[in-house]
Amino acid sequence: MRRREFIGLLGGAAVAWPRAARAQQPGRVQGIGVLMGFPESDSQAQRYIAEFRDGLHKLGWTEGRNVRIDTRWATPTDGDLMRQFAKELIGLQPDLILSHTTPTTTALLQQTRTIPIVFAMVTDPVGSGFVASFPRPGGNVTGFTVMEPTITGKLLELLKEIAPGVNRAAILFNPVTSPYRDVYLSPFKAAATSLAMDAI
Repeated sequence: MRRREFIGLLGGAAVAWPRAARAQQPGRVQGIGVLMGFPESDSQAQRYIAEFRDGLHKLGWTEGRNVRIDTRWATPTDGDLMRQFAKELIGLQPDLILSHTTPTTTALLQQTRTIPIVFAMVTDPVGSGFVASFPRPGGNVTGFTVMEPTITGKLLELLKEIAPGVNRAAILFNPVTSPYRDVYLSPFKAAATSLAMDAI
């Protein structure tokens, strides 16, 4: 089975999976590495993994039969552990790696530029240098972004509409886990200026 078909799982190519499952070599177990940017005790992150496994199962991929999933958990503030786990996963030579966040994708790309990586919740994949562009990502990385950066300006406009008397607004971020912050700060500051608000 070609890796491109295997990557189709995360790209929404559900139609391709039955064909890929039929085409795979008998006894061949596909490997998926997963690097989560959360502690293992995080209940929401556990639900993400459960839904991922359930989605695989519905498409004919069963752990222990034709797919092996190796999952590692590290908080974004524990960069050393995240890099260690990225190296471990790359060492397993999986067919595909699911990366959850910007820090996990950064850690994985420091270890490989050949194993396919699909990210699930990266904030600024172009600005972070993960992909060349949205329509043509290039390299070994593709995935999904959860928020368009100009939304911060739109949120400020909405706030001003709801509460016209507001004249100051603040945006909070953790500099350790938000290397992409400028992509959100710029539209936030621009909107504040146009609305005659102080941006903090």
